[in-house]
Amino acid sequence: MAVLSAPERFSALSHRDFRLFLIGQTISLSGTWMQSVAQGWLVYSLTKSPFYLGIVAAAGALPIMILTLVGGVIADRFPKKKLLLLTQALSILPALALGILTSIGITTVWHITAIAFFLGAINAIDIPVRQSFLIEMVGRGDIVNAIALNSAVFNGSRIIGPVIAGVSITYLGMPACFFINALSFIAVIIALAMMQAQGKRPVMSEGVIKDFMKGIRFIRSRAEILHVITLIAVFSLVGIPYITLIPVFAGEVFNEGPKGLGFLVGASGLGALTAALGIAVAGNIGNKSRFMSSAALCFSAALIVFSLSGLFWIALIVIAIGSWGMVSYLAAANSYIQVSVPDELRGRVMSVYSFVFLGVVPVGNMIMGMTAHLIGTRQAVLSGGVICLLSSALFSLKYLRSSPRI
Repeated sequence: MAVLSAPERFSALSHRDFRLFLIGQTISLSGTWMQSVAQGWLVYSLTKSPFYLGIVAAAGALPIMILTLVGGVIADRFPKKKLLLLTQALSILPALALGILTSIGITTVWHITAIAFFLGAINAIDIPVRQSFLIEMVGRGDIVNAIALNSAVFNGSRIIGPVIAGVSITYLGMPACFFINALSFIAVIIALAMMQAQGKRPVMSEGVIKDFMKGIRFIRSRAEILHVITLIAVFSLVGIPYITLIPVFAGEVFNEGPKGLGFLVGASGLGALTAALGIAVAGNIGNKSRFMSSAALCFSAALIVFSLSGLFWIALIVIAIGSWGMVSYLAAANSYIQVSVPDELRGRVMSVYSFVFLGVVPVGNMIMGMTAHLIGTRQAVLSGGVICLLSSALFSLKYLRSSPRI
């Protein structure tokens, strides 16, 4: 990495809109991670089954698989700020519903599944809009730094939210996590309302299908982007879904309960935060192929070691290392794609990135949940880690020998 001087390291923070965005994101995402941990523990408490953990996770990600590509077209055709205000307001409803149902004591796994599906539909529009809005807050020159800082906030929240969730579940009860998350969205709404950027990108539409195919043709014409996205798809299918099984590791493998779940997810967030801050401080990535290959191999190897670990403290260290590798790869991939795509196609191309990053996960969650049910949770995660390792090795040897640079 090429190290920047101190004033340049966090250059995206010189933009007022981006500062507001990060403040709102920090508060809201901490609440979101609280809900994620509480929801996972709630499903596990009700069912004691990794299969249902996979079902609920799949329900949340399935709409992203179906609708994200349409969300990219919407992001290129409407003001992004107004779209984000709408999605954030709607996101309050699922959190309130879970809080009320859990307080009354009538929650079933099918209630949680339906609510997860509704929230997933909102996120299918929100994610590509949010991704493509970054460059309009900071400009092309500061987009790499903005992506790294945004990733740092996202993953810093993975430390704050889960740890608070573990303590809240133990001492305040599970409904508190859902109600706090509902309140946290107000911070984003206020921040968005104060921004000057509107996210307007006038695009001459030729219809949804033709607009979408323009983005696909661009990706197919750029071999490096296609290769990067292919490996993300593999990770989303058999690697990243291990997250849905963490409640099983906390409850059955390590016998640490909800506190252990909070610390496992928090350790994952610590590794991810380290990766994001490292990229933000170091600046531009020179030999991108070497960096991305190393990060992918690190994630895959850590996944294997985590599945075999018998000690809780070792699992905490390994999961942090694996998250460093995953986020390092994704941040590098995101920044490379963002600066490589024309402005008028950014929403559509980033919707494809979001689709393979998140939209493939429903299939992966189903596979991992069923595999864990049939052969055991450790064996399921181990199998996924081996597939990721082989794919990463192939990526390192073949895909990016051209060493693309930002």
